[in-house]
This record gives sequence, structure tokens and C-alpha cells, in this order.
Amino acid sequence: MNIEEIREYCLSLPMATEDMAFGEDHLLFRVCDKIFACLDLDDADQIALKADPDYAIELREHHPEIEPAWHWNKKYWNQIHLNGTLPDDFILQLVRHSYAQVVAKLPKRTRTTYPELLRIQP
Repeated sequence: MNIEEIREYCLSLPMATEDMAFGEDHLLFRVCDKIFACLDLDDADQIALKADPDYAIELREHHPEIEPAWHWNKKYWNQIHLNGTLPDDFILQLVRHSYAQVVAKLPKRTRTTYPELLRIQP
């Protein structure tokens, strides 16, 4: 899976936006101004994704391509190497999980106003 495929998928999620708030070497994907994914453009085979804390640990234990994300809260954020043996469908599932984690923390009023946010299930 390459970064353009990841970018297209992230932007296909409801209300997803992209920006480069951390500089030209990091592409951020947000939902309602909250980051759910970060692509490292200098090392194009990596993406940082949020995860439930217990699931984050489980993923790291079972997949050598997944490790704690550099410069992110390691309790929640994993760094996924895209050029390993992880199937593309599994990587997209991790993107959806990250998106759903962020949406779950949005204010109830936001989730009620924009029900399309809840259509994405991990």
C-alpha cells in the first residue's frame, strides 16, 4: 500500500480533511479538527494512527511492522510500516479504527449534528 492510496482512503472518510500543520514533511488527516492519521512524507512507508490503548499494545505484540509512534503519545499512537507484510485491508481497518477512536471522543453534540461520522466502524 502506498501513501497516495492511504491519502485517498483517509480523505474518503466523512468530514476528513488534510493539512500540513507540522511542516512540509508531515501530512495530517483530521476529522472535526482532531488528528486521526499522520503520514511521514520523509519516510513514505510510515503512518501514525491512533488506537485504543489495549489494542495498541496487542497490535505491537503481534505485528513487527507496528511499533509505538515516534513523537506521539505511545499509549494511544502506533506507527505502521506500510511496506511490510500487513495486508492492505488490515491497514485500512487500522485507519478506520483510528478515525472511530477520534470520533468517539468528539462532543456528543457534534456526533448528533453530523450522524455520518458514526457510519464508519473499525
